[in-house]
Amino acid sequence: MDKKEILEKSRAENQNRDLYAQEVSKTANSAAVLVMVIIAAVFFLLQLYVDGTLNYGIWALIFSSDMTAHWVKFVKFKSKGELLAAILYTVIVAVFAGNHIYQLLAH
Repeated sequence: MDKKEILEKSRAENQNRDLYAQEVSKTANSAAVLVMVIIAAVFFLLQLYVDGTLNYGIWALIFSSDMTAHWVKFVKFKSKGELLAAILYTVIVAVFAGNHIYQLLAH
C-alpha cells in the first residue's frame, strides 16, 4: 500500500473527520461536564446552607447527561454493561426528578 491508499483508507474509516478535532471535542465535553457538576454542587450546598432545603432538580439534570450518554452508547454498541448503566442512571434521574416535583407540589 502506498501513502495515498493509506490516506484514503484512513479517511474512509474516519468518515473524513479530523481525529484531532474529535479529541479536542471530547476534552471540551469532559471539561464542560466537570464544571457543570462543580457549579451544581455549589448551588446545592448554598441552598442547603441558606434555607435548609435540598434541590433535587439540579442533580436530576446532572445525572441526565450520564443517563443520555449511556443510552446512546447502548443503542450504538448493544453492550449489556451500557444497558445496565443506562437503566441505573434512569432510575437515579427518576428518583431525583420525582423528589424535586414532590417538593414543589408540597409547598
